[in-house]
Formats: sequence, C-alpha cells, structure tokens
Amino acid sequence: MQHHRSAARFRLRWLAVTATALPLIAAAGAAQAQEAASAPEAGLPDIVVTAQRRAENIQDVPVSVATLDGEQLQTIFNSGNDITALATRVPGLYAESSNGRVAPRFYIRGLGNTDFDLAASQPVSVIMDDVVLENVALKSTPIFDIERVEVLRGPQGTLFGRNTPAGIIKFDTVKPSDNFDAQASVSAGSYGTISAEGGAGGPIVPERLAARVSVLFQHRDNWIDNGFTGQKNAYGQYDEVAARAQLLFTPTEAFSALANIHYRRFDGEGAAAVFRANILGPGNNDLNQNFQRDTVYLDAGGDNRAQYRGWGSSLKLDYDFGGAVLTSITAYETTQGSSRADVDGGTATNGPGFIPFQSDTEDSLDLDQWTQEIRLASSGSGPFGWQVGAFYFDSDFTVLTEGFSFPPPTTVRHQNQSWAVFGQASYALTDAFKLTGGLRYTEDDKQFEVIGGSPADDRSVSDERISWDVSAMYDLTPGFSLYGRVASGFRAPSIQGRDVAFFNPPSIATSEKILSWEAGIKSELFDRRVRINATAFTYTVDDPQFTAVGGSGNLVQLLNANKGKAWGFELNSEFRPTTSLRFTAGVSYNNTRIDDPNLAVGICAQCTVTDPLVTIAGTPRALVDGNPFPQAPEWIVDATARYAIPIGGDGEIFAFTDWAYQGYTNFFLYQSREFYSDGQFEGGLRIGYAKRDGSFELAAFVRNITDEENVKGGIDFNNNTGFVNEPRIIGLSFRTRVH
Repeated sequence: MQHHRSAARFRLRWLAVTATALPLIAAAGAAQAQEAASAPEAGLPDIVVTAQRRAENIQDVPVSVATLDGEQLQTIFNSGNDITALATRVPGLYAESSNGRVAPRFYIRGLGNTDFDLAASQPVSVIMDDVVLENVALKSTPIFDIERVEVLRGPQGTLFGRNTPAGIIKFDTVKPSDNFDAQASVSAGSYGTISAEGGAGGPIVPERLAARVSVLFQHRDNWIDNGFTGQKNAYGQYDEVAARAQLLFTPTEAFSALANIHYRRFDGEGAAAVFRANILGPGNNDLNQNFQRDTVYLDAGGDNRAQYRGWGSSLKLDYDFGGAVLTSITAYETTQGSSRADVDGGTATNGPGFIPFQSDTEDSLDLDQWTQEIRLASSGSGPFGWQVGAFYFDSDFTVLTEGFSFPPPTTVRHQNQSWAVFGQASYALTDAFKLTGGLRYTEDDKQFEVIGGSPADDRSVSDERISWDVSAMYDLTPGFSLYGRVASGFRAPSIQGRDVAFFNPPSIATSEKILSWEAGIKSELFDRRVRINATAFTYTVDDPQFTAVGGSGNLVQLLNANKGKAWGFELNSEFRPTTSLRFTAGVSYNNTRIDDPNLAVGICAQCTVTDPLVTIAGTPRALVDGNPFPQAPEWIVDATARYAIPIGGDGEIFAFTDWAYQGYTNFFLYQSREFYSDGQFEGGLRIGYAKRDGSFELAAFVRNITDEENVKGGIDFNNNTGFVNEPRIIGLSFRTRVH
C-alpha cells in the first residue's frame, strides 16, 4: 500500500472541520432535547424501493441497497454536475470519466471497467424507468425530475439481465398521476453556470388519462485559458438540454398503459475531457507546478468539441388478472455523437514537461438499442410470492475513430443480441422468517466487423449461462432484522475493436463469472429516530475482464485475469433526533485483489512503476498479481447534516451540508508512485429559507467548498497526463413545488 502526505493533509482538514462542526451539533442537540422528548412525529419516514421489481420497504428487502432522496440529488446537481457526481455519495459506489460529460464509468464494490472506448461493456448496469441503458453513452443520460435513485450492490443477475455482476444503479422518474403536481429548480453560479429542471403533471381526463412533462437545461461558460495560443476562456463550456413526456392511460381498474418519450442534446466547445500534461510527480502523485486550475497548454483537439443527440421511447403495459399482474415493457434508444480531445494534454514543442508525440483523437458513435421484457408476477399479500418473465436485448452501433495525425479514420460495427428467461419466488415460513430464490438463463451473442479504414478482421463471441441467487431474512424484533444472500452473475464475452485503427487485431475477453456472499442487518431504533443498515460481503470473480488502457505501446487491450477476489462492508445510517435536525452517514471498505501470478501488462511511458517488471518481446511489462482492481476506492465515507430553525408558522431557516471522502484508489492495473489518489474529499453547503411543506425554497450554495484539486484519472502512454475534479462553484438556487 502506498501512502503519501495528501492523506495527512486530509486528516488535518477533517479534524478542523470536525472541531468546528461538533460544538455546533452539540449545541443544536441540546437546544432540541426538549423538542425531541415531545415530538414523536420526528421519526424517520419509510423508504420504498423496487429492488425486487416490487414496491417494498427498504427494511424488508434482503439486498444491500442504498437510496438518494430528492434533496440530496438536487443539491448534488445544483452546480450543473453530470451523472459522475454520484461517485462516493453512496457507500460502495464510484464513478469517473475521461470522456467529459459522456461515457461515464461506474464501479460498485470495486468492480467496474476502466476502458474509455465507446464500445466498452461494464459490470454495472444503469436502468432508467425499467429500461437498461447498456452503452456507455446512454449511461450519461441526464438526471432530472427523479422520484428515487436506488443503488443495488452485488450481483443482480436474476431479475435484471444485462451485465450485472457488480450491481445496478436504478433511476425512477416522477410518473403522471391523477393528482396535479409541479416542481421546478433553478440555480446560477460561478463560471456562468446555470442549472434548471422541472416537471409538471396531472389529469387530462380524471381517472382515465394523465400526463407529465419534464425538462432540463444546464449551461456553463468557457473558463479555462489556453496558455499555448494565448486564448482566454477557451475550454469548459457546455449546453445540456433534455426533455421527457409521459402519458398514462387507465381505461379500467385492471389495465394501464404508460408511454414515455425523451430527448437529449449536448453541445460544447471545450466540453470534452480537459487533459493536463505532466501534472503528477515525478516520483509521487502530488500535483506539481505544471498544474493550473484555469490554464492548459493545448495545440490540438479541435477546441475539445463534444456533441451528442439522442432520443428514446418506451411503452409499459400492465394488466391485473386478479392474483397476478402481467407487465410488458418495450423500449427503443438511439444516440449519435462525437467527442474530440487533445489527449496528450500539451504540446510536443513546449510541454509542459516532456511530451514525446502529439495525440489528437475523436470518437463518433451511432447507436440503436431495442429491448423487450415481459413478466407475470403474483399480487396480494399472502406468504408466497412469485414472478416469471423473459427479456430480449438488441444493440447495433458503429464507432468511428479518427486520429488527426495518426492513425487513419477507421469505422467498426458492434452488434449484440441477448435473450433470457427468469423466475423468482419467495415464501414467508413464519411472520418473521422469509426465503427468496431466483434463477435466470441467459444467452448472449456479439459480432464485430471492420467496415472502413482498416483491413477486415471480423470476430464473433457467444456464451450462455445460468445465474441464481438465494436469500433469507429473519426479523429478530419488529425493528431489527438479519439477512444473508448468496448470488451469482456473469458478464458476457466482450470484443474490443479500437486497436484495429492502430493496425492490431481486436482483443477478446471471455465471460467473467462472480459468486458473492453477504450478510447484514437492517434496523430502525429509538422510536424510528435511527436507521442503521450494514452488510459484510466477499466475492470471487473467475476470469475477470480487465482493460489494459494505454501503457507503452498505446494499446487498448481486453484481457482476462485468472481470478479476482474482494471483501468488505457497507454501512448506511440515518438519524433524526428531532424534527429540525437530521444526519446521514455512510461508509464502505473494499479490499480487492487481482489473483494471477502470470498476468503482465504494459506500463507507463514516464512514471515510476512499483510492481515487479519482466521483459516480453523486448518490451517491459508489470506483473500485477496482488494489485487492487483499478479505480476501486478502498474507503468511501459520506455524511450529511440538516438543521432548521422554525420561522413563523410554516417556514424555516435551514443549513444543509454534505461531505464525501475517497480513500486509496489505484488508477491502472499496475501500481506506480504517480497514478493513484488517496485522502481526497469534497464538501458542499446550502443555507436558506424554505417553507416546511416544500412549496418554496431560496438558498445560497457552495459545491467543493474547500476548492479541493483532486486527480480523478490519468493518461499514461505518452506522459504523466491527468484530469481533475470540478472547481468550486458558488451560487444561488430557487425551488418551488405545487401539488
């Protein structure tokens, strides 16, 4: 394990924050003691989740699941953040991207995929309104007018059928109903940042037809200078526009049809990832004198332009037969776009630092995805519950890779068809003890072909697997439960075709298979003023799919390690001592390890590798046995606190703060003294006035309040290039809701 003084700096700052906050918290608690004794309504509200495709109390679900509520989400996205801002906001969840605001990469319990290619598969599924968003570009779908976010940790391969060995991030939007409801949020902040989102819906024909329309707009000005050209405010600008319309038709009590159509447009000059040359080390991972938050030195990249357009639609049909509900979900997604960047992060002639050669690339995507799911599930409240179903997935997309100095433009096509049948049953043996089991058969086929720019090199892969899970839950008391779960899952074979543009054959990885064991508690204590849920887990992955990105030779190669092993724990907690004071706290620990004594990968061009080295075909390689999984934080800690002072009969002055900490995180398969992070944290604060019924709020906010400069990843094949987190944003926000 590598340690360095950034962790010490974090501890000093954390102690300073704690020393400041604890007296305030103690005073608030003392001032509210009398209220706590006389306010039973201060108990925590129920949290409803659909982790098992049914609406259930989170305390009754034998799965490690965490949620984010509306206040947390709006706070996170006040400053115009994209979906990667969810990283570290839930124990066990991490996200990053070297593609700017498109193609995010997610990790749950340390398991993910660092591959930046637009064809990369991931072991974390993103699901929006019961529709899987498989491609990395679809996973960057903007988040707005959301009812709930659920993070399901561990394999979910029974009920959810696309690449779920690590877990699922599940979004459910606000749906139309027979009650009128409208909400809006507008914020403005530093760097010309504007973020506005809202939704409105209600009945068109009472009890028969209802609709809802939701919109999002985000903007930021250019704010990063180009020191090479002398251009001021050259990079950082973006415009994100999205809209969604839903129509709910309920002609009878037994039948309903929900139609959804949505659209996204993303544009930006300077909006692609901003790479910064030679900002790390050498010999350590400190940001050096080459790093300037508001200045880069770029001679290529076409102004780092990024553009994406996409739309989709879905139709969900439900029919209640009395005792069982039949559900059909048909969905289509399409997106087209491109992103170009100066990947080396500087200039070959003027640096900063030594840059051997220029790297200027653009990837373009043209994608269509169809999915169809049908399931039949029991209804009612008896001791026995069940559901069975079938799922079909079809994806067809092309990727154009252009290197404006090298290599020649190359277009490849990826096709993927998958189908599955599944079933799950649960039985309550007693009022306190319930067993659940599920089974799924999946067949997955992929085809790859070169359709322009390089010699033909067609490939195809296929696999079929059975996934399963078994869980048990026992209620020791009405407020304290134990559960255990054993689950399997797999990620189908993958084809990485980017390297055909560099005159190399496509690489192929066989299926990765996971077996996970976990046990946990779910509890609500002290008259439901305290909620603590905790899970301990261990898992083994056979043939884990990793991506050796960059390294000397500039290859992007899929590979299988022999095994991957991990263990750890997650804890989510919420405390509401009074109606005016609320805390949440979460922590996770992930100990991940590559188990393959013979796996050797390419290394960086200029960094200091600490792994044993071997020479293969005249090229140095690092032996990575025992290394942690890439981009797998050991520790994640998150905490929030909200305190309110009543004003008048229906208002309050409030303060809300949220903090997240990220422990040791290695960026690549090999370990070095430069390409990792440790002791990083970010915090936010909102102070304002609100109506207690949620109808009005006006607040000042700060994101990244201490203006931390945190490295999130690197580019290693050319020089010690890195990319960093968002700057501090200060602004005002307004929210309103009518219902």
